[in-house]
Amino acid sequence: MAEVKRGSSKYRVVFERDESGSWLVRVPSVRGCHTHGRTLEQARRRIREALSLWVDDADDAELTEEIRLPPELKAALRQSREARERADRARAKARAATAATARVLLTDFDVSMRDAGELLGLSHQRVQQLARD
Repeated sequence: MAEVKRGSSKYRVVFERDESGSWLVRVPSVRGCHTHGRTLEQARRRIREALSLWVDDADDAELTEEIRLPPELKAALRQSREARERADRARAKARAATAATARVLLTDFDVSMRDAGELLGLSHQRVQQLARD
């Protein structure tokens, strides 16, 4: 039977892809604790199971993931994340501008909800939601 370690409940977990595309996972601070999975989700589940063979607090342990990827893939992921963040900020600005315009149309110019919707390219229900917010 494996030796049960007590103490630290934080573990660094390293994920790496193998030649077949599976994820190899290991806990460097726990010698011999490793597993694999076809997906990240499966690998995460299995590493906690593997860790439970070595330590008694595996179910409650905090696992800090380090997913090792080639530099070009890391760069592509970073660019994708940044593009999504820019899009989210632009979407929030557009929503605020549309809401402000809807309120101006409804209050300052006394335009009906249906007409405001048509002018804004939205449904009258959406104009009502924007005006409320």
